[in-house]
Amino acid sequence: MHYRRDIDGLRALAILPVLLFHAHVPGFDGGYVGVDIFFVISGYLITGIIAREVDDGRFSLARFYERRFRRIVPALGLMILVVLALSAWLYLPGDLEGVPRSALAATLFASNLWFFTDTGYFAGGADVKPLLHTWSLAVEEQYYIGFPILLMLIARFAPRWRTAVVMAIAAGSLLLSIAMQRDTSGFAFYLLPTRAWELLAGASLALGVVPALKARWLRELVAWGGIAGITFAVGCYDRDTLFPGIAALAPVLGAAALIHSAPGTSAGRLLGRAPLVGVGLVSYSLYLWHWPLIVFTEYATDMAVTGWTRIAVIAGSFVAAILSWRFVERPFRDSQAMPARTIFRFTGATMALLCTLSLALMAAGPWPSRFAPTVLAQAAGREDISPERKRCHDIFARGATPCVLGAAVPPDAMLWGDSHGVELAYALALEARAQGWALVQRTTSSCPPVLGYDAPRDARCAAANRAAFAALRANPAIRRVYLAAFWANGAFDDPAFVAKLDRSIAAIRAEGREVVLIGAVPPQPFDVPRRLAHLARAGRLAEAQGVARSWLDARTVHLRALFARWQARGVRLIDPAVALCDARHCAIEQGGKPLYFDSHHLSVTGARLVIARGG
Repeated sequence: MHYRRDIDGLRALAILPVLLFHAHVPGFDGGYVGVDIFFVISGYLITGIIAREVDDGRFSLARFYERRFRRIVPALGLMILVVLALSAWLYLPGDLEGVPRSALAATLFASNLWFFTDTGYFAGGADVKPLLHTWSLAVEEQYYIGFPILLMLIARFAPRWRTAVVMAIAAGSLLLSIAMQRDTSGFAFYLLPTRAWELLAGASLALGVVPALKARWLRELVAWGGIAGITFAVGCYDRDTLFPGIAALAPVLGAAALIHSAPGTSAGRLLGRAPLVGVGLVSYSLYLWHWPLIVFTEYATDMAVTGWTRIAVIAGSFVAAILSWRFVERPFRDSQAMPARTIFRFTGATMALLCTLSLALMAAGPWPSRFAPTVLAQAAGREDISPERKRCHDIFARGATPCVLGAAVPPDAMLWGDSHGVELAYALALEARAQGWALVQRTTSSCPPVLGYDAPRDARCAAANRAAFAALRANPAIRRVYLAAFWANGAFDDPAFVAKLDRSIAAIRAEGREVVLIGAVPPQPFDVPRRLAHLARAGRLAEAQGVARSWLDARTVHLRALFARWQARGVRLIDPAVALCDARHCAIEQGGKPLYFDSHHLSVTGARLVIARGG
């Protein structure tokens, strides 16, 4: 297999969208598909080497893994080491614990399995996972554990069936990916069974499954069609796109089309230009370093990279990538300077060191002694959650009985909402217990209490809302319904959505029940306990300030336009802005306690303040 400049150019076409997507550059909302392009390239190049050596009777697993170790381990090991060091210095208790666990998983090429299981509200978001991007490396290495052995077995026992077997596995993986494209557990995204077809798409080209295109015009058409498919995915997909699944066909087939048809075409010459080839050469190191740099920058500044910070992070990613490629990748690929025995010893020593450091940090736990008590007090705000959250939230998905909170009497109220309602329900329960009444909590993640609303990625939302309304109708003892949701998330202020909310309120009132609407909680552009802890660490806690009141009002303009009409009809309004905001800004702490446990969910302290001042 001779060197192809266009494939290095295609690597640039893969890494640049990923980098720009992670750096929040407008127009690259679908840049995550670059990973899928990498899968196709890897499947093509590695399968070509394996198949040629297997066919020649000279394939060696030891030699194969030597090449993989040379390619993967040195730069990966250095990056993990730096991430562990920076995390131990920078991360607050509660954020640190996940890093050594993910480092251990990444070292053992199992990080996709770790991130698949590391789910839930309190697992921490992507903004505190500097090794999240290593999931794709784990998928590849898991694939290359079994695939070479499969080709060896086929060559020995059924050589004529190689194409059929490979294509059958690819088809099965693709069908499974499509069948699970609405899966919200992370299985379809993180795990090999639903990703293998992307690597096998490249493998099928290396195995000659697709016949060569001889006509120049046809190769031009297919190659430019490949660029169009990738461009479409990068520009038109976003975080709400069901992915992978059918949507993954565009970038995967686009990459396959370019690999198959680009040589000798104008598209191939474009990909072979020096700037793209240069980026492609450092693409592996660029992939390794860009994400930790973004994560640590955003963590330290408590805001998404933007403006000059964004430019600096992107430039820094390229500097780190070039240095890593020049002084780490290239020397270790030199088989003359570093023979196989040296590579195996180095790999073993590196993995042992990283595993030891990871286990040591895991044993240290949150390591609170790194920070002053004032810092720890603010960071502890993330734990100021409803003690009933785990037991009472998302009960519909579990098929559990809804929780009754408050006094030990039959409930006469219901809180119906999404995750924003959990701490509000608990705050109401404290009031109810003191006054001798009780309420039912019906809260479902990312599911506002709006009849006819269809959540983009979760069909259970509509069913959960129907079940909540049916339960309300079936229980005339419920006289009062509290509605709570993340109204200020930017999507729920759409006039069509607000109209559905209006009809839902009317439907509840038609059942003879009182409606209490808990309005929009002001979302913050940062994790509140972390921001307060950082301010406390710098001795600037007095500067703590939330979003502008005018920003909140603009974000909920259509919702607020109906407040007066609803109140005129007898709907009671509890407006969090009244409790949390003055004329200029919204508060994020009171009495030294955070009012949120993340960026937009009220803590119990915040929820009690809203309920106390809202009536």
